[in-house]
Amino acid sequence: MLASAIDSIRLFLHIIGATIWVGGQLTLAALVPVLRAFDPSLPKKAAIAFNKVAWPAYGLLILTGIWNVAATPAGTSSNYNAVLGIKMAVVALSGVAAYLHSKAKSTPALAIWGALSGLSALGATYLGALLAG
Repeated sequence: MLASAIDSIRLFLHIIGATIWVGGQLTLAALVPVLRAFDPSLPKKAAIAFNKVAWPAYGLLILTGIWNVAATPAGTSSNYNAVLGIKMAVVALSGVAAYLHSKAKSTPALAIWGALSGLSALGATYLGALLAG
């Protein structure tokens, strides 16, 4: 069965936001060693450039996530609601960890916050797939 036009637009926008937020983090993480080999300052420059699209994408995820919750039919199961609550917490963790990564000064802090942001973004993606059925 095809989704209604408004439902498909809502889902499309959510997927675009996730593609940029999650996929961009994974891509940038893979490029860091190559960039660093060229010039140690390049990873930071690439991250600053990525943030110009990443944070708007995260905002799009939040807005469309709220829209998704508002569009959820009444009477959803307690399991669905529990997974939704966990997903919301994991999405928040991804954003907070990404913010702390962007402010980190030491290599260990950069690594820890970057990894936590990426892993929680992947977790949120999985939970989203689980919720979508």
